[in-house]
Amino acid sequence: MSDIPVMKESGFFTRRHVLLGGGAMCVSQVAACARSASSFEGVDALVRQAVRKGEAPGAVVAIGHDGRIVHRFVYGKRALVPAPEPLGWDTRFDMASLTKPTMTALAVMQLVEQRKLGVDDRISQYFPEFACKGKGDITVRLLMTHYSGLPLDVPLDDPWSGRAEGVRRAMTSSLINPPGEKFVYSDINYVMLGLLVEKLGGLPLDQYVQRNILDPLGMTESGYRPSADLWPLIAPTQYDEHGTMLRGVVHDPTARRMGGVAGHAGLFSDARDMSVYAQALLDRLQGRPSRFPLRRETLMLMITPQQPAGKTELRGLGWDIDTHYSSPRGDVFSRRSFGHTGFTGTSLWIDPDSDSYVLILTNRVHPSGGNSVVRLRHDVATAAGRALGLSAPV
Repeated sequence: MSDIPVMKESGFFTRRHVLLGGGAMCVSQVAACARSASSFEGVDALVRQAVRKGEAPGAVVAIGHDGRIVHRFVYGKRALVPAPEPLGWDTRFDMASLTKPTMTALAVMQLVEQRKLGVDDRISQYFPEFACKGKGDITVRLLMTHYSGLPLDVPLDDPWSGRAEGVRRAMTSSLINPPGEKFVYSDINYVMLGLLVEKLGGLPLDQYVQRNILDPLGMTESGYRPSADLWPLIAPTQYDEHGTMLRGVVHDPTARRMGGVAGHAGLFSDARDMSVYAQALLDRLQGRPSRFPLRRETLMLMITPQQPAGKTELRGLGWDIDTHYSSPRGDVFSRRSFGHTGFTGTSLWIDPDSDSYVLILTNRVHPSGGNSVVRLRHDVATAAGRALGLSAPV
């Protein structure tokens, strides 16, 4: 696969800067950058191997540390069919469930910060129809931590469509466990939270996010329902049920049937913007100047355990902390680290103890369902942590 394009950068330095005269650099600076690049060779080798094995068409990786991107790597293809296309740093991806913590949960916590909402408020206070079938005592906290007792998703085995029908199915869903009893990751939880943002925020969810999250952060390459002129920049996912390749249209079937905007999925973004997000979040936690649109004390509720007492699957108000989904932590990032994944092949893991993050963007479902990148996420995080000089937490 020698034709696969590669972009590699460490310490904000690339070989192009030297070969093309990208500014005056002394020999010691070049040597330092070369050492920095070589320390992440393990990361790059893992990505190359995964792409060559067909686990994903390509991958974009960004590693942040101590307030800056210290390594980025682009390898493989943006698309395989109908024709191969090169992958680039500016490729936009369907973020899938990364939408949950980065956009929807943050929007909910903005409303909490504004005292428009409490984390232990019952959802039925705002949507009385949700109380049916034993759901009257489900709270915002239970939705955000996935301890609500709701099933994984609304029924998809019949050809329904339309936002109104998706909302109806979420509102009238039955329980599969008593609320608060068991951790079950559920898209319905975040469908309901998205509806709550719209009701209390006074705007459709995509407009609320644009005004209150994307614009303040300067995430200019991100949003829902991207216009057709942007589709060439977007990594396609897979064929839908009608045989159409999804590109610029959300992959998640529930979000797609609801029109492309929902609390659990729908965001499109790229490595630049997601790095901006991760860095702003870390800056807020570390006390540096930050545009992150939430106070530190409110953000702490999102990244520290908030699940019901006595439960061992640890979730913050939006972020995964320590559950059976936490493999993107790897072996060396701290137990206080947190993150999330997206079904399409995206992941972000953030470690405030080491002031670091690892972002991996793939379209692993392309073109026909794809393979797992669970191992890749784990191994890249481990290699990145070791390159940063970290050791396994005790």
